[in-house]
Amino acid sequence: MRKILITGSGGLIGSDLYAALCDRYGDANVVSSDVRHLHDVRQFEFLDIRDKERLRTLVEAYNVGTIYHLAGLLSAGGEKNPALAWDVNLNGLMHVLDTAREFNIRVFWPSSIAVYGLTTPKINVPQHTSFEPHTVYGITKSTGELLCQYYSHNYGVDVRSLRFPGINGWKGEPGDGTTEYAMHIFYGALRERRYECFLAPDTRLPMMYIDDAIRGTIELMEAPSEKLTVRTSYNFSAISFTPAELAAELRKLHPDFEITYKPDIRQEIAATWAQSIDDSIARRDWGWKEEYDLEKMTVALYNGIKGRIYHE
Repeated sequence: MRKILITGSGGLIGSDLYAALCDRYGDANVVSSDVRHLHDVRQFEFLDIRDKERLRTLVEAYNVGTIYHLAGLLSAGGEKNPALAWDVNLNGLMHVLDTAREFNIRVFWPSSIAVYGLTTPKINVPQHTSFEPHTVYGITKSTGELLCQYYSHNYGVDVRSLRFPGINGWKGEPGDGTTEYAMHIFYGALRERRYECFLAPDTRLPMMYIDDAIRGTIELMEAPSEKLTVRTSYNFSAISFTPAELAAELRKLHPDFEITYKPDIRQEIAATWAQSIDDSIARRDWGWKEEYDLEKMTVALYNGIKGRIYHE
């Protein structure tokens, strides 16, 4: 089979996706790449996605047939350096799409709830709605969706995408994204028995456990092309909760946990996003269905992060 290349494989999603793809297709068929050297993978290649020639070299060398393009800057990081976010997120995507066009490669690229803005409905956001993002990250994702559709319609590139909600996992390190308080809270509880949250207690956001996100991504990529009706990015949803609700679940497992709140710029970002999402088209087109609710996700994160901390 032609090989699978993951860009940005050292991130939260990439680390779990790499393991899942290796289990499914064999680790000899999966190539990991990142701007940080990774030592726990069979085949690793350094790749700055802004380097198009390096990408082409790897595609040719490994006979790549599928790219999971995860490399990018997240919401808070993008606000610190908008020019870099534009370069990595959009020029990097263009490099992947151009290479896919040249070598007939299937592409997965994640969009985000960051495409939503103040004019987007807050409850049960439909697949097609108003997008006026307030962050450079959201702008790159909104623009990226249109690029994906353009390359699909005009050049026949088989590119598929999901609008990821907040993704919560424990194998990779959490970053500085707006939804990533939902992982930092467990590290705070287990290390210090407390956590100061950068969002207000009643900030409701769409979320998903990593296992659901990985399974849904692979299911989308394995779905018959003729069943897919969306070539921008599918709405993709599981659960929605607030920091206060997550803290209440966490206290069931860690009763002495204390949480305080000190909203920062990420609160302003979260205020522009939706609280819940209508993903009925994904459920219709390729049979999407989540398996984790808030309680089940909390137990999985607690046990996973606890094990990780105790092995540091």
